[in-house]
Amino acid sequence: MALLTLLASMSLIVPGLGGLQTPQSNVTPHRIVLTATQDLSTSAVVSWRTEAPTQRAGGELAEASPDPRFTASAKSYPAESQELVLPGGSKVYYNTVRFNGLTPGRKYTYRVGSPQGWSEWIQFQTARADTAPFAFTYFGDAQNDIKSLWSRVVRQAFKNVPESAFFLHAGDLINEDMADDEWAEWFYAGGWIHNQTPVVAIPGNHEYQTVNGKKVISPFWKPQFANPENGLRGLEGSCYYIDYQGARIIALNSNERIKEQAVWLDRTLKNNPHKWAIVSFHHPVHSTALGRDNKVVRDAWAPVLEKHNVPLVLQGHDHTYGRKNLSVGTSGKAKASGTVYVVSVSGPKMYRLGKETGVTMPRRAEFSQLYQIVRVSQQKIRFEAYLSTGDLYDAFEISKNPDGTNRVVAKRIKSPERIEKTPAKERRGN
Repeated sequence: MALLTLLASMSLIVPGLGGLQTPQSNVTPHRIVLTATQDLSTSAVVSWRTEAPTQRAGGELAEASPDPRFTASAKSYPAESQELVLPGGSKVYYNTVRFNGLTPGRKYTYRVGSPQGWSEWIQFQTARADTAPFAFTYFGDAQNDIKSLWSRVVRQAFKNVPESAFFLHAGDLINEDMADDEWAEWFYAGGWIHNQTPVVAIPGNHEYQTVNGKKVISPFWKPQFANPENGLRGLEGSCYYIDYQGARIIALNSNERIKEQAVWLDRTLKNNPHKWAIVSFHHPVHSTALGRDNKVVRDAWAPVLEKHNVPLVLQGHDHTYGRKNLSVGTSGKAKASGTVYVVSVSGPKMYRLGKETGVTMPRRAEFSQLYQIVRVSQQKIRFEAYLSTGDLYDAFEISKNPDGTNRVVAKRIKSPERIEKTPAKERRGN
């Protein structure tokens, strides 16, 4: 009888986790995520969750070593902790530790938790301090059936480029902003990838709720993603930028304060010390889906993006794939800016392509789960879109003309475009 009781306690499923994670106890760290900082060459930030409050929560960090005695030299860092009340009334606890003063281009090992329970030791590498080639992975909306159908995409992406500098998510990571089970699926799907590859998370409309007639970001957002707070005041953690080895990656929040962010974006691009700038947000400037249009975003942000010759803009929301290159245009006349706008989807929720995309977009797709690898060097940006099966679907390169404008060259891909017919009832949604 005692043995049965012990086994039952070991298999206890914590409420609110949807049966996806089974911590050894309610103070064992889980949902551990390494989040991007403004300067990933000298700092790192890690957040995690427990189901009960802990004493002296924090992290321990040491330089990575094959000698397991590295733990003796680990330095301790205190964590910031906060309580979050779930919709059902139960309480959970989020913790964040900041590792500062790190050496660029160095491998480190960390663990997080408290004397009541620790995570395993986890390795990561800081960015270099100078300009150097790197690659990162970009995902459109995961949103639905995250465990069952999105998990294969994020895992295939890691298998393709395990050395990816960070994973960028262009919004709608989940479907319901307060659905704890959905957030549990997102962390389950990425598993340990999330705690060793930095996450650049950008909010979509499904990370928002309406409270007293006002849009409010999910209470889960900031406790889970300790994003940089260098953006527009009041949108800290959802409007920000990071600098990485010769490129500035800018995240915008397309859910609110659009015109104010345009001013901030203009200033941030003007003060960019790097050759490259890549901008990402959720609602597309040029929609790919049938019956959709984001005129407010386009009118406010497109002039700023093209004024500064931003080479690449990464978006989600429309649950299709489309690439619009302004050097082609609808009239066939070249435009100086050469900005490439990409919309993509990584989850299983799919829409129909808009009819005009056949004219304005040289590469497009429906009913295809994809992920994208962006390779950045001093000479060029190479973009590769892959199907969830790992097959290359689209690719192009961007380089700079002598006058600072962008030159875009697409690669011819043998695989056919994914244009399929489906019942009308599957075509619309938000």
